[in-house]
This record gives sequence, structure tokens and C-alpha cells, in this order.
Amino acid sequence: MTVLTGVKAPFELTQYAIAIKQQGIDFAIRHYTHQAGKSLSLAEARALTDAGIQIGVVWETPDAHLSYFSRAQGCADGAAAYLMAQSVIAQPSGSAVYFAVDFHPGEAEIAGPVTRYFEGVNQAFGAASAAERQYQVGVYGSGACCAAMMAQGLASVSWLADETEDYGGYSLRQLDAAVLPVDDGQRISVRMACNSPERPAGLFRVL
Repeated sequence: MTVLTGVKAPFELTQYAIAIKQQGIDFAIRHYTHQAGKSLSLAEARALTDAGIQIGVVWETPDAHLSYFSRAQGCADGAAAYLMAQSVIAQPSGSAVYFAVDFHPGEAEIAGPVTRYFEGVNQAFGAASAAERQYQVGVYGSGACCAAMMAQGLASVSWLADETEDYGGYSLRQLDAAVLPVDDGQRISVRMACNSPERPAGLFRVL
């Protein structure tokens, strides 16, 4: 595998797909969320695919703190993300949905609420029948969080959120913010990312 260059964007990339591909972008991370206008749409997924850009997805709740994380919340988020992946995007089997732990929990917090949250996510994904699409569960967070969820088998791919951390087990690694020029003199603000050349990251294309 080679190292790919990606972006993470909290907004629709449909109109920018060709422009960012021309700047060497290989994949784009987009969202599954209850927030209107922030989630990946099928039209956007097709535009990215047509431009030659692979897609990654993350379930991320804004300003989620420790109190957000529980087994019940994991079940709810997992079910909602699975429904979007299968019914809205027709995301292919074997690809991943990442779930964000977008703060730095301590050891006890990882072992408690965060672990229970990912148990809930796995329960929701496991409820799919054998005839339905099967997705990998990914974790997006600190090195300690990624390592713990991977070690417990609660995630099969990990995305390191802090580029300064020394965690070698990642599939994706978030990098610095960047401003990319696009059509008509516009610029878009994104977070850069890269993959690991040693581990699949669960990226996909749509039909």
C-alpha cells in the first residue's frame, strides 16, 4: 500500500471534488450525523467517487463530553450510522464507519464509559442479519483510546486524532489544518489526513 493524502471536511464537497482531486487529494472523510447539511449524501458520494476520491465516514457528535458516552448511546449511534451507511449511501460491505471520541479521556474513562459506548456500537452493528451489509467499527480519538478499543476487539480500524501522538497502530492519522484553493477563487478550510501504508483504513467508493 502507498501513503494516501486525505481531507476531513464538515461540509459538502460535491462542487469541490474535481478541484481537490487535482491537488492530489486521494480520500475525503465525511460525516454521518443527525445534523442537517453536515451528513454525506449519496449525490456527494457519487461525485467524490467519479472524481477518483475514496470516501471515509465518521459518526461525530459536536461537543460530546464524557457524560455522552454510554452503552445505550452507542447502540443508538451505531443503529443510526448503520442505517445511513446501508440505506442512504449503500456503503459497500467490509468498509468502515468510525466513531469519534473527540477529547482525551483518562484510563478509567476509557475503561468505563468509552468502552461501554463501543460495546453498544458493536451491538447495533451485530444486529444486522447475515444478508445485510457488514461494516467495520472504527475508533477516532487519542492514541490511548484507539489502542484500548483495538485491543478489546471493539474496533478493527483506528484513526489517530492528534498528529503529535506517538501511536503506531493507526489506519488513519489526522494532520494539520489547511486551506485549499478551489473553483472561482474560493478557498475551503479542511483538516489534512493520511493513511498507514501498512493497514487498510476501510475507505470506499460507491456505484
